[in-house]
Amino acid sequence: MILYIAEKPSLGRAIADVLPKPHKKEEGCIRAANGDVVSWCFGHLLELAEPDQYDPLYKQWRLEHLPIVPDNWQMQPKPKTRKQIALLRKLTKEADQIVHAGDPDREGQLLVDEVIDYLKVPKQKRIAIKRCLISDLNPKSVKRSLQQLRDNSEFVPLATSALARSRADWLYGINLTRAYTLQGRQAGYNGVLSVGRVQTPILGLVVRRDLEIESFKSKPFYEVLAHLETEQGEGFTAKWQPSAACDKWRDEEGRVLSRALAENVVSRISGQTAYVKDIEKRPKKATPPLPYNLSALQIDANKRFGLSAQQVLDTCQALYEKHKLLTYPRSDCRYLPEDHRAEAPQIAAKIQAHCPHFSAHHAEFDFSRKSKAWNDKKVEAHHAIIPTDRQLDLTKLSRAEQQVYELVGRQYLAQFMSDHHYAETRVDVVIAGGDFKATAKQILSWGWKALYQKSQSRSHDQAKVASDDNEVCLPVLVKQQTLHCIKGELLDKLTQPPKPFTDATLLSAMTGIARFVEDPAIKKILKETDGLGTEATRAGILELLFKRQFLVRQNKTIRSTETGRVLICSLPDRASKPDMTAQWEASLDAISQQQLNYQAFMQPLTDVLGDMINQAKVLDTSLLKRIKQKPAAAFKRKTRKRVPKPKMAKG
Repeated sequence: MILYIAEKPSLGRAIADVLPKPHKKEEGCIRAANGDVVSWCFGHLLELAEPDQYDPLYKQWRLEHLPIVPDNWQMQPKPKTRKQIALLRKLTKEADQIVHAGDPDREGQLLVDEVIDYLKVPKQKRIAIKRCLISDLNPKSVKRSLQQLRDNSEFVPLATSALARSRADWLYGINLTRAYTLQGRQAGYNGVLSVGRVQTPILGLVVRRDLEIESFKSKPFYEVLAHLETEQGEGFTAKWQPSAACDKWRDEEGRVLSRALAENVVSRISGQTAYVKDIEKRPKKATPPLPYNLSALQIDANKRFGLSAQQVLDTCQALYEKHKLLTYPRSDCRYLPEDHRAEAPQIAAKIQAHCPHFSAHHAEFDFSRKSKAWNDKKVEAHHAIIPTDRQLDLTKLSRAEQQVYELVGRQYLAQFMSDHHYAETRVDVVIAGGDFKATAKQILSWGWKALYQKSQSRSHDQAKVASDDNEVCLPVLVKQQTLHCIKGELLDKLTQPPKPFTDATLLSAMTGIARFVEDPAIKKILKETDGLGTEATRAGILELLFKRQFLVRQNKTIRSTETGRVLICSLPDRASKPDMTAQWEASLDAISQQQLNYQAFMQPLTDVLGDMINQAKVLDTSLLKRIKQKPAAAFKRKTRKRVPKPKMAKG
């Protein structure tokens, strides 16, 4: 008998659907006609034991107990999973062959592996375990995956990486949360001040941005525009480019701070003769954007529809599991395997059936075209998120499901359209000895960008020209051509504070965390990694920060609360800045690539943790007194049995 262990029931049912019928459905498993059995987990069936399982003294939170570092790590069943674990124990004993069918990521690898380990499956049977990687729940794709089983031993580094992540979260979260919560109690704050290796640096990003906004002092600066005209009466504008002689009146970003200087330029150029010093026209092209991974999809869906990261993830899960319209959604990959190109016409047909407005471009789709998205070397456990070839009435979908499906479908169809071609023109003009510049972009052919135009009424060959902040049309110009400056215009401007984070910009910051790291060596490393958190955890971590009232939403923006700010200001920089935890993410990735071993990651972490606990023990608690107290009744309800402890599973 072959036993398939899926990550969740929906995946288990998809596997069973392609096995011989009739099926016998039992509680917790499905038996196929050939005797094979499909069972499943419900995500993680097991969790790391609480501190009091190692020593009853740890049930009471005390500073002198910290840091708590287990010598022998223990796992325990979650309260509602014991029955399923008992069933899996029975089935693994009966099975001749076990097939691991967790989701194709590090957590999916770990959650089945840890069950097999917990059940003490015999060594010989464990060596023979196969791995099935399923990213699309359509029967054809599931069948293909079952025909391409790999040895589960190939994925030991991936499971080790996930195990290190899990234990790091436990060590960091349990110890620092207890330390700062206890110090908060001394200051009179009765809530839980939770700290996590990923959640706290994310909170730190928001807090520092908010403080920067509040302390920002706007400064005036000035720009000069020259309104120019050709002999034929064609007009355009060019912007003044201050020379080195003006540097003492400019800030570090090159903005002119002297109004008198700008006024002088306006008076000097108005009514004067100008000439074209140089013209540069460069043909350029833009290739189609890569298909989505989860973070890229969350960012675009927030910008376009205002959906939160968690809403996008939940919507993708429904489109994957319930409707089977999308492939595996928690992907960190933006590339596709080359053998999937054969299915492109069928998938494209389904997208157009679901979104008829895309059919206007049907003649432009060329399925022999191979965009940069098709790259086997870039695809590991899972590929980019794309639509499946399943037909469904989209009126059965929620508005969010329709919106997300359309985004994914458009990005996929773009792979089969021509490049976007345009010309960039720069004109350098001299007026009264001063340099001015005009830039423009002219669309030569829309290509794939036609899919993204709000209105399809315009011709694809219609010229669209943009210059700086305004849309303008540059006339035909030649070098040394004489022009007339009708007048100069002084623009009064003010420096602007940084903008508050939104879901889109915060997710972008998490994935591009190198921008917020100061150490050049770390910055270089991080440019090659996926940033803070993973595709599967980022949305959950954000929601956790809202739930713990460290962050709040103000319309479309994300702002920090007083509690969140005080916590960040109380913590050492290395706990609240991304450098350290981003290094950990790089190390976890290195473990999965067999470039680093488990102990080389965990030992330095334990050493740093001890230092951070010692810092917490001598913390000046006066800052914590600023936090508004929770109602006493609410606190009593929460602490009647014991001090509440936060969940540590998500960073």
